[in-house]
Amino acid sequence: MCYELIISAVSSYLLGNSTLQYSITIGLYMASLGLGSYISRFLNKKLFKIFVLIELLIAIVGGFSSLTLFMANLYVEAYETVMYLEIIAIGTLAGAEIPVMTRIIEDDESNLKLTLSSIFSFDYIGGLVGSIAFPLLLLPRLGYFGTSFLAGFLNIVASLLIMFKYGKRVEGIKTLRTVGIGLGIIMICGMVFSNNISNWIEGGLYRDNIILIEQTQYQKIVMTKHRDDVRLYIDGNCQFSTEDEYRYHEALVHIPMNEIKKKDNILVLGGGDGLAAREILKYNDVKKIDLVDLDSEMTKICSTNPNITKINQNSLKSEKLHVINYDAYEYLENNKEKYDLIIVDLPDPNSEVLNKLYSNVFYRMCKASLEDEGVLVVQSTSPYYAPKAYWCVSKTIESEGFKVKNYHLQVPAFGDWGFNMASRQDLSENIDFDVETKYLTKDNVSALFKFGKDEIANDVEINRLTKPVLMEYYNKAVERWD
Repeated sequence: MCYELIISAVSSYLLGNSTLQYSITIGLYMASLGLGSYISRFLNKKLFKIFVLIELLIAIVGGFSSLTLFMANLYVEAYETVMYLEIIAIGTLAGAEIPVMTRIIEDDESNLKLTLSSIFSFDYIGGLVGSIAFPLLLLPRLGYFGTSFLAGFLNIVASLLIMFKYGKRVEGIKTLRTVGIGLGIIMICGMVFSNNISNWIEGGLYRDNIILIEQTQYQKIVMTKHRDDVRLYIDGNCQFSTEDEYRYHEALVHIPMNEIKKKDNILVLGGGDGLAAREILKYNDVKKIDLVDLDSEMTKICSTNPNITKINQNSLKSEKLHVINYDAYEYLENNKEKYDLIIVDLPDPNSEVLNKLYSNVFYRMCKASLEDEGVLVVQSTSPYYAPKAYWCVSKTIESEGFKVKNYHLQVPAFGDWGFNMASRQDLSENIDFDVETKYLTKDNVSALFKFGKDEIANDVEINRLTKPVLMEYYNKAVERWD
């Protein structure tokens, strides 16, 4: 179970489209289990030795699975082929495991029915333990590499236990024991030095020097630096570059702030880097900001790391700002407050978890949390690189009774980037603000509401919880531009 989850999670991290990666992994693994079970019928001799070899081979392929996948992503064009071969190898070996064990028990035990039921009970319970431990304990604490090395080590322990108890029946016991102990030492070293391996691998994935890597319960946070350019990545996707982030955040904040008469109560969903909050705090009449970000580690890093606090001007420590580490969807479900402005500054909808935060139901809950004259603004990916995804977001917001204004601008780190601003009231395209900006002016704002022909898509559906079309639009765009 852990190997399946590792391969699926790594492939989702590297390729995106988690539904596809998990579906392929599960389907191919199940088929490979059947293949392994079929092959086991031809294994009739030296069963103890075969069982030990199966455990050692699973340990080798599985223990190095994360490292192999990351290396393949860096140096091999056909990443998917390596991924498929890993799944087939582990599945085939695991499929032969229980039939071989059953054959051994059949020869040695009189109560086969009781023993078989125990084997399958522990097998299924082990699957449950692995599936729960992986996201809650193993991945946050050990990362991809440490988790795969630990799982490999456990397979080696299983082989050594067999050799210890049934040594006389294992042909070539001395050689196999030496190999097993050697592999066990390698797996332990892999766990101990997993952070060093991670730093080395991540160095090949990012062009700039890595100054921070943090695997949290929810995501992998990487910070890089080249001269004065600091970049923050979440699960491999760039969240901002200090060279141009002001363009994005000025457009995200000041255009909708111009539309609201009252600025007493502002809600930011996402925005754990504190950069949107920095722009909001330029308005002295703002009384309270609620910032809802799921990951407490993210807000901790961005409120304490000097590379980030220098950029966000310690906005996360403002007395006006209240950080709430909670799921944005659940927060809106339970929220009783009314806000003058809701800013949705969430990552792109490249997974099921994020997709629901761009659904019609989510925007319905946003509407319920807005004052009658309140405004909603949503970062909505690129209308040039992903036009269907962008206009799907716009149409979905509009389906909930909002009047929507679409606008976009060039952010060099991202390219052409789009936003959707919505309200129950009519919205203008004029802006009149007195706060300090580096990009926006009263004259250039009107140009942001103009779109070229190649940035418009009309043939899109509403993104519903029950029919997540947005994720399909987005992933197809990613495949095209990759």
